[in-house]
Amino acid sequence: MSAHPVLSTADDGSPTLDIYRQLRGLIVSGQLGANERLPTVRQTASDLGVAPGTAAKAYKMLEQDGLVVTRTAAGTRVAESAARLPLAVTRQIRELVTAAEAAGATPDEVIDVLRVTWRTEAGAGLAESSKEV
Repeated sequence: MSAHPVLSTADDGSPTLDIYRQLRGLIVSGQLGANERLPTVRQTASDLGVAPGTAAKAYKMLEQDGLVVTRTAAGTRVAESAARLPLAVTRQIRELVTAAEAAGATPDEVIDVLRVTWRTEAGAGLAESSKEV
């Protein structure tokens, strides 16, 4: 997992809810792709300086919401149905962001090119499918 939660000073003072909300946000925003593995409960607890039981409760809440699936050998992974994008697409987007940053491109420039490319490719796909009919 490349995106990591960080505990905030939430008003409710619940580290469990804070971890849950942050991981949920990463999943529903598409920053974590389908089948992407989350860190272990112990690793999350260690990274955030909380008890393992606190992190486990947050993971259990995510599982109850259908956002993650936990299997003993495979660990905790983003559920297929919860992710907005497949893992392969999420990885390519991360690579694009890294390359764009290295080239000095701004997010707006990249998004503009992506939109034009999407329209061009989608238009080409529509043209091709209408030729087949």
